[in-house]
Amino acid sequence: MTRETDFDQDAAQRRRELAQTLTHAGVNASGWLDAVRTVPRHLFVPGFYLPADGRDATGLPLWEPVTADGDSARWLAAAYSDITLITQFDGEEADWKDRAVRHGGAPTSSSTLPSLVVRMWADADVRPGHTVLEIGTGSGYSTALACAYIGSDAVTSIEVDAHRLNQAATALDNAGYTPTLAVSDGLYGYWPEAPFDRIVAACSFRSVPPALIAQTCPGGKVLLTLSGWLYGYARVLLTVAEDGTAEGPLLNGTVSFMSARTHAAPAFGNPAHWAADMPGDTREVRHAPERITATTTEAFHLRFLAQSAAPSAQLTTFGDRTYLIDTVTGSVAILTRHDSGWRAQEKGPVRLWECIEAVIDVYDQAGKPPPATFRLHVDSSGQRLTHARLPDLMLP
Repeated sequence: MTRETDFDQDAAQRRRELAQTLTHAGVNASGWLDAVRTVPRHLFVPGFYLPADGRDATGLPLWEPVTADGDSARWLAAAYSDITLITQFDGEEADWKDRAVRHGGAPTSSSTLPSLVVRMWADADVRPGHTVLEIGTGSGYSTALACAYIGSDAVTSIEVDAHRLNQAATALDNAGYTPTLAVSDGLYGYWPEAPFDRIVAACSFRSVPPALIAQTCPGGKVLLTLSGWLYGYARVLLTVAEDGTAEGPLLNGTVSFMSARTHAAPAFGNPAHWAADMPGDTREVRHAPERITATTTEAFHLRFLAQSAAPSAQLTTFGDRTYLIDTVTGSVAILTRHDSGWRAQEKGPVRLWECIEAVIDVYDQAGKPPPATFRLHVDSSGQRLTHARLPDLMLP
């Protein structure tokens, strides 16, 4: 018989406290909370980055590496906090033995905050007896929670990054869980284990991959996050019909996930190059860029709707200028702040800000409806977002 160490007791207590934290945050899925009390999250995050105070001399955010060897108390406390732990930047693996502060970079893998993980599983109505496909194994922690609740034999998890999957597989094995794991692109699901009762994606897609609908049992559900190159996000819960179509509502809340790597936005170059040869004429805008960039729930939702009008546009801001850059059509819009407000210059075949303003206009006229009042329909004709008081919006 193995004697429980002080560390084991501390970790177990922290798991109980984490479950209590989730309860206070409104999570009331008892089976999933039992899984939180059971699964040792620290096994899945031997090293991660936490944001440091301030920025470097060039303005880049700083990220501090945290490991058990470097600062055991901080590492264990963070592992059992309801926060997302970044484990990889720009697809590059960290050397946790030779720890160094990270300067900037785009997160490409993480252990998602536990409250969101549990919320995703619960929102998808995953229950014992279901077979599940998880897209985006990541650290393996969310996979372990599913195994703890519905059994390892019912869980398939895929990950596009082979090194990430290998680390997750080791952690899962050490924790006593044996799901089906595979290196695979979530865009195509995983045919060898299909069909599934539930598919849950821990990454975002520009549109619903047809393979996921095809691999879901009739009456089954697909929960995923839709996003675009404007980084507008919406979660959608689809129910698949006998005829292979799917329909369901957007879900309320402000949730974002890293893009599936095959759906990630392309690099667009130097905004100054795009700004060259802009026409001299400008117009006063009807809506300032803050309508979609503000840190509010409404702007978060409106940004998702707006990108349906300019699906290949990207947005960046330098000083008093906001740029919309479209690498597909070659169109560009520059919004410049003046004392009297904002003025726009546009060139190219698509008037990007005009298109977005048109969506904002009808959204305002409809009374600014929240996400849950929209429904997404997926069939052979495409993917359209519908609302009783708005024209249909087509996804890419």
